This record gives sequence, C-alpha cells and structure tokens, in this order.
Amino acid sequence: MPSRTGANTHPHHDAPDTAEDFRRLAALPEGPERDALRDALVRAWLPMAHRLAGRFRSRGESYDDLCQVAALGLVKAVDRYDPDLGNAFESYAVPTVTGEIKRHFRDHMWTLHVPRRVQELRNRVRHASQDLSQSVQGRSPTVAEIAECTGLTEDEVRTGQSAAESFSALSLDAEVPGSGDGWSLGDALGGPDPALDTVVDREAVKDRLAELPERERAILYMRFFDDMTQNSIAQELGLSQMHVSRLISRSCGRVRDQVMGDTGDA
Repeated sequence: MPSRTGANTHPHHDAPDTAEDFRRLAALPEGPERDALRDALVRAWLPMAHRLAGRFRSRGESYDDLCQVAALGLVKAVDRYDPDLGNAFESYAVPTVTGEIKRHFRDHMWTLHVPRRVQELRNRVRHASQDLSQSVQGRSPTVAEIAECTGLTEDEVRTGQSAAESFSALSLDAEVPGSGDGWSLGDALGGPDPALDTVVDREAVKDRLAELPERERAILYMRFFDDMTQNSIAQELGLSQMHVSRLISRSCGRVRDQVMGDTGDA
C-alpha cells in the first residue's frame, strides 16, 4: 500500500489511503466485487463530503440535505476518477463535490426561476458589494463602484442586484413594513378592472357607430354621452319624443346586430 508522505498525495492529514483501491476499481469488470469496492470507497470518503457540506450551512439549506447532495457529488467523483492520470483522488473529488453543492443552490434554492447567467451575476455583485463595504464606510457601494470592481457593465450590475430579490419571496400575509395596522402584501394586490369590459365594448362598436346616419349618431351622442333625456333631445331637434325613442332603439339594435355578426365571423 502506498504511504501518505506528500502533500500532493493527500491534501488533508486524515484522508484515507485508497490509491491502491482505486487502481483495483479501475481494473475490475462490472459485477458484485466491483460494486462492493465502489461502495467501500464512497463510505471511506464520506467524512470529506460532509466536511465540504458544512461550509455551506449558513445559506438557508438544512445540513442533512447538504450532506445528501455532497454524497451524490462524491459518488460521481468515485465513478469518474481515473487513477492513471496521476492526481490524488481528493484533488479531483473536492471540486466535484463542491460543484454539485453549488449547482444545488443554483437550481433549487431560488423562489423564481432565474437564468444561470443572471444567477452568476447576482453572486459576483453580492461578493463585490461585501468586499467594497469594508472600504466605503457609512454607505453602500454605488453601481459604478461595483462595476469597476467586477469588470461588469453598470446594466449587468443592476441585473445582478435585481436578481437578488428573486432568491426568496415573502408571504402575501406578511405585514407591509411601516404600516403598523396589520396591512399585508395581499391587501395591496389589485383586482380585475371592470372598466376593461367597457373599453372592449367601445372599441367593438366604434366603427359601426361611424357608419350610422349623422342624425342618429347625434341622437346617440346626446343620449349616452351628454346624458340628455329623450324629451330634451326631441326639443333640441324639433322631433317628437316617441320618434326619438324609436330612432335610439333602431340605431342600438342595428349596431348590436352588426357587432354580434362580426363576433360570429371571427
């Protein structure tokens, strides 16, 4: 069995000496013996995976879940590791396990779906903001300062800052800050605007109204826009109130039939 004498062989002093086992694993054909050796290697390196998972405990995910994700990364590392390349397993496994944990946060810990590029912008902006906060006392770093620090454009910095608000969401029952009277976010939500139906109806009849004779258009305008009574319209135009009533009914009926016909054709 090879000894653990060099830092390049085992970066951590408690790393198991499995170099010979990995060479055996690479030489074994598929079967129960290979599966058993593979499982033994995974168990031997689980403490390392759990140690890596512990580095991410403060990010809002449970430690047990992080350990499961790290273990999945470890299994991938064991399956993909090639001892003939000459690198120690730990040097290969650490970035593999860490990458699996970071992918977990990137893909499963966002309340809203955010493109990967935007997530990366968010991380770069967040880290730069934390670093700059040490040098700019009493205020937050500006967009221009973050852009200069990261090499991003100011628009990219703003995109990263906006993405930070998508990482988690508040409940609609959460109280609005400063309200003091129990006013919640849900209370601030709007509802359907009944005037929208009126807009649709007006647009539907606009062209048909324009096709009416001028006198009938004038009567409808006075009745429905100027809110004049039929008797007032009759006096204005020198007609009888009964005749005005018939003209209104006939005009409205014609426009309605034409609009309904247009709807049926559509």
